[in-house]
Amino acid sequence: MQLKKHVSHTLFFALVLIAGNGFAQKASLVSSLAQQNRWVDSVYDKLNRRQRIGQLFFVRAHTNRGQAYSDSVGKVIKKEHVGGLVFFQGGPGRQANLVNQYQQISRIPLLIAMDGEWGLGMRLDSTISYPYQMALGAIQDNNLIYKMGQAVAYDFKRLGVQINFAPDFDVNNNPNNPVINYRSFGDNKYNVARKGIAYAKGMQDAGLIAIAKHFPGHGDTNVDSHFDLPLLPFTRERLDSLEMYPFHEAINAGIGGVMIAHMSIPSLDTTKNLPSTLSRPIITDILKDSLMFKGLVVSDAMEMKGVTKYFPNGEADLKTFMAGMDLIELSENSKNAAKLIRKEVRKKHITPEEFEAKVKKILAAKYWAGLSNYTPIVTENLLRDLNRPAATELVQQLSDAAITLIKGDSRLLKQDTTKKTAIVSIGVTGQTVFQQELSKKYPNSMLFLVGKDTPLSALNKMLESIKQYEQVFVGIHDTRLRPQSKLDYSSDVKLLIAELAAKNNSVISVFANAYAIAGLPGIEKSGAILVGYQKDDALQRAAVKAITGQIKPTGKLPVSVNTFFPTGTGMNQL
Repeated sequence: MQLKKHVSHTLFFALVLIAGNGFAQKASLVSSLAQQNRWVDSVYDKLNRRQRIGQLFFVRAHTNRGQAYSDSVGKVIKKEHVGGLVFFQGGPGRQANLVNQYQQISRIPLLIAMDGEWGLGMRLDSTISYPYQMALGAIQDNNLIYKMGQAVAYDFKRLGVQINFAPDFDVNNNPNNPVINYRSFGDNKYNVARKGIAYAKGMQDAGLIAIAKHFPGHGDTNVDSHFDLPLLPFTRERLDSLEMYPFHEAINAGIGGVMIAHMSIPSLDTTKNLPSTLSRPIITDILKDSLMFKGLVVSDAMEMKGVTKYFPNGEADLKTFMAGMDLIELSENSKNAAKLIRKEVRKKHITPEEFEAKVKKILAAKYWAGLSNYTPIVTENLLRDLNRPAATELVQQLSDAAITLIKGDSRLLKQDTTKKTAIVSIGVTGQTVFQQELSKKYPNSMLFLVGKDTPLSALNKMLESIKQYEQVFVGIHDTRLRPQSKLDYSSDVKLLIAELAAKNNSVISVFANAYAIAGLPGIEKSGAILVGYQKDDALQRAAVKAITGQIKPTGKLPVSVNTFFPTGTGMNQL
């Protein structure tokens, strides 16, 4: 195929924004699936049964595992005629080159998917990461979330990716959830639905397929389905009114796809140890028939222990296929699974009409995504386009809008720039952006660092030194890649935070999971408390802006921390 002339990607991004604002929106994926499509029919007719079944499978791809691994994926594409790939860790340049190679050897253009809940940075180096969904849940202007969806769509499409397995529509009402947690917009089902729809609509209006996950709701589990099968013990009434509410709203709003979780849910299917991904009552009876979802039904990764523990060697893939699944992601054994499915199709244990509809749905998604006129990725200026200033500015806008004042007011925040000021960062080993930016506004200041396990003697010595300062700013940092519900600080360091909070004129900024505040007794005694949700530089800058009066902290807590700080806490009338 001829490579189209390289068009300015800055211009393309501007066009995407115009389209997203209502001037040239394309028909939704779901509406297009119901229409007769000559390209889809033509491709389907040219495929044999083996090739048609292959279209349902999406296999794992990486660019950080070496040439032998990359070659092995290429062999699977050729031999099994898979419908698509799911890319994980690596780099954007390497991925672009590999996608071009894989597309060249595939008889039918591949749908390329990624998990990018916070953008390409969730998987790839040298790319932009937008805030986690917990931080986004604090934002009061959903148009910003929509704009983020557009920006994510631009990044994905620039890299030749057509599907984002996002947003997360789980209502995280379990603070100890080990797998969803900060990946959720929060514990308020209405906020989760509104934010998720804004994000998904931004992506879909810009031509990217969005997938709502993890149906029927993974927010109140204490088991990670990557490692075992979680049990959801709630009644059908509870699930309908809470867990499934955001998915119902997403379906009504035209979401392109829904991903099914691996969970045992006795109130929906009494079969013992049967994951929801393998349940026809859940997938077909509830999602497709009751909720009338007509889009792509996608499995969570079929290699996860939550499903393979009880159904190994491709057996799970057959069961999910028979249950109503359209897209089978990351099979543990795709070759054997396809063989099992082929046998069932041949015996007509699934109706020919249902089988044809599944395959054509995948092909129709390819058509909607533009793959009927596939052109290779232009690798020139790729890094520049993915790291454009407009994206960095949007990250800061989102961070500014997320910053949340849960105690105090503008007077207590700003304090006196002429007074002797201590600026403390806790949980770190070097100076932070928070300290560097704040010290510019407070010239008469001293910076203090506290590690996660700083010895008690050093902590006492620092406390003694701080007595000579008239006011104290404290940053609490979780430097782990993923912000957990509990900080990995020593008990002595946690006691230090309580001591600092009790001092007059103390202002604390928490750059960690909001739930972590519950594990810091005494923090509520601080004069003012800002929540920044994660360690990122943009949120640290946002906190400094709020402290110095450059912005108003308009965010509201998307989760309930404790009795002091319930969901919705936020002082936005300053």
